[in-house]
Amino acid sequence: MIIDAYNTAQDRRGRSDYLTGARRGEAPPPYTPFDVTRLLDRMDAAGVDKAMVCSLAQRIENDFLVELCAAHPDRLFGFGQVMPQDDDAVAQVHAIADAGLPGLKLHPSMHGYQFSDHGILDPVFAACEDRGLLVIVNALDDAFAHPFAIEEIARYYPGVPTIIAHMGAVWNVPDAITVAERTPNVYLETSATLLADVRRAYARLGADKILMGTEWPGSDFDLERLKIAKAVPDPADRAKIEGLTMARLLGIDVSEPVAPAAEVLR
Repeated sequence: MIIDAYNTAQDRRGRSDYLTGARRGEAPPPYTPFDVTRLLDRMDAAGVDKAMVCSLAQRIENDFLVELCAAHPDRLFGFGQVMPQDDDAVAQVHAIADAGLPGLKLHPSMHGYQFSDHGILDPVFAACEDRGLLVIVNALDDAFAHPFAIEEIARYYPGVPTIIAHMGAVWNVPDAITVAERTPNVYLETSATLLADVRRAYARLGADKILMGTEWPGSDFDLERLKIAKAVPDPADRAKIEGLTMARLLGIDVSEPVAPAAEVLR
């Protein structure tokens, strides 16, 4: 089973050029509906069985993610989102778990907090540990979520698998690898990383702490699978990175063999 660990899906993309892809001078519509068929078609083309979806963080759309994943339970699973500084953040975490979403996405730079802030993050992580949720942290070369700051919180909550999205790319990759190496519950996700970054992480960590993610629609699943295939020549290790480790974290029983990347990329 091929499981992709990080992608985005938004019901309402707002007026931001970054979200709408509008050309200069165009007036974007009030919102652009998300077309799930595009996502599923690209997954099929690359042989991806299941994919995580979350919102970018410009809008928090947990209800939309719940409905989307409920409509496609065999293909999609969602990570909800909260702003940890909200007074009802813990209640929101419990609502995410009650709705059946298996994880929580946090975006410190977009929502304005330092990830080493125990005062706002301890209650959220405690709730995630209580409810068995995974956590993924947007850490794309992010001063608000340096890998050492993520480690500062994650090490107090060993029952919460904590994923450093984008592996801290670009400049923080070495520190992200160090944190994953010495912190048992920290994992690295590969979207937006260089081939050299994945090779470096694999050389230091092996396959058990690395999760393949694409961040579709920013990239495409076949490209990410090709990157993993080039970085990780061993088929058994590649199978872990492309889905087996994520399946274990999600509690999915995987019994189907994983096809080699060369057979599914097209």
